[in-house]
Amino acid sequence: MSVHAMDFRHLRYFVCVADQGSFRAAASRLNISQPALTRQVQQVEEMLGQSLLVRNSRGVELTEAGRVFHAEAHNLLSLMDQVVSRSKLAGRGEIGHLDIGIFGSGIFVAIPRIVRAFSENFPGVKVALHTMDRSEQVTALRERRLTLGFDSCFNEEPDLKWQTIMKEKMHVALHESHALASAPLLTLADIAEEPLVLYPRTSKSGATTNMLTLFHRRQLSPQIVQEVDDVTTAIALVANGFGASLVAESACSLQFPGVVFRPLAPADRAEFDLCMIYRENDESVLLSEFIRIASNLRPALSNTSLFPKKSIPEPVD
Repeated sequence: MSVHAMDFRHLRYFVCVADQGSFRAAASRLNISQPALTRQVQQVEEMLGQSLLVRNSRGVELTEAGRVFHAEAHNLLSLMDQVVSRSKLAGRGEIGHLDIGIFGSGIFVAIPRIVRAFSENFPGVKVALHTMDRSEQVTALRERRLTLGFDSCFNEEPDLKWQTIMKEKMHVALHESHALASAPLLTLADIAEEPLVLYPRTSKSGATTNMLTLFHRRQLSPQIVQEVDDVTTAIALVANGFGASLVAESACSLQFPGVVFRPLAPADRAEFDLCMIYRENDESVLLSEFIRIASNLRPALSNTSLFPKKSIPEPVD
């Protein structure tokens, strides 16, 4: 009989005999007949071409080959038990790995709160965050390198689904020395003639297109002097006198020296949508639980008390 015919049943039977030191005790423990157990162990010895057990008056003893085989078989059985146990845990969503794409101002408040809540409920799941723009997230989702992504103002994509998890009001970031910095409210017309730092770059996000559409609907042409990849860079440029920038409310938590934030007037008020993006037919338990926890947090994330109020006057409707 070829050694390739050996299976885990053979290993379990042999280990039980070795542990019990007796065919009779092992047969009782395994709830099989002693002759059947004896035949199973003999098959192991035939496959190996080695004697593994020596019978004596007290029962059985391991040969030198038997001691090595017993140790290795025990390790294999323990590993198999671990494989089965971890597979069951993974099937229940209790362990595993989530790769999440992030981009934009959601990383300041919403995304960390969601990830923390998920990790508190599923401490055995490793969550890895990857900074990717919209097109990179879409590609990574389709290639199954990401489980889920976060981005603003997501548009329809074949085979992908999305949910809006939070809406944020837009604010104007200005240097405190700017002539408009003392105004309690600003309009798009106020800043249309000002040097504007735009983020993310036009090709990277629907949020940028939506922002420009706000101006165009009012027949305004913004004076864009810089296009940058992220809000932190945009506000850093504002702090150094490059002009103004439109930012999501959570970005007001960035405390750059000399930068103030002003809300838009009610007529021009606009919002950023933070969306979760994932594969349409993904039946992952981990993804389902992550979406559930994020959806349950939606009311809390809409609470504007999450955002710092420093230099943000309350708008008057």
